Amino acid sequence: MILFGTIINILTVLAGSILGLIFHSKLPKRIVKICFQAIGLFTIYIGITMTMKTQHILILVFSMIIGSVVGELIDLDKQINRVSDWLKRKIKSENENFSEGMVTAFLLFCMGSMTIIGAFEEGTQGNSDLLIAKSFMDGFGALALTSALGIGVVFSIIPLFIFQGGLTLLALFLGNLMPEAVINEMSAAGGLMLLGLGFTLLEVKKIKVINMLPSLVIAVVLAYIFL
Repeated sequence: MILFGTIINILTVLAGSILGLIFHSKLPKRIVKICFQAIGLFTIYIGITMTMKTQHILILVFSMIIGSVVGELIDLDKQINRVSDWLKRKIKSENENFSEGMVTAFLLFCMGSMTIIGAFEEGTQGNSDLLIAKSFMDGFGALALTSALGIGVVFSIIPLFIFQGGLTLLALFLGNLMPEAVINEMSAAGGLMLLGLGFTLLEVKKIKVINMLPSLVIAVVLAYIFL
């Protein structure tokens, strides 16, 4: 079944988020804050491990610069926040971390190499094993994130479905055309974004990570040209 892995992923994120909401309503603010900081540190660790996958530093540098400029010109961050604010009004949420929760969860769930490789395996081979394994990891991640950031994490399933499901369908129609070297460069760009997200979560410096998303596409293009 096509998109089976993504559907399982959405269900596990929902289950984890529901449990997280239960804990969120009962946790004192100081516990929520320390959880928030722990997630920030974890995000930086994941970002570093992913960034180290690059084999061509110039591809990483130029993909980040070009992609960030494109994203800033389009102002993806503003567009995403508009959607987030609209959702927040629709459900009448008073959670001040709604947008942050949705964006943080989406980036954590979708920037890893497991997402890319898993989606391509499902699209080209019909094998959902990697995405299912990722789903259970994301379920626990959703529990932790929702405990700290609230209901916004639940709505990360929307961009998750679009991004991960889109990659699966792309693989279905194009076939297994993305070599491991290209995936590594794409993952490295995603890792740098997670580093930026970690700094934002720790309140070191607010970085518009969403505006850097086009860097993933630029990394793939540059990798195909120069590798």
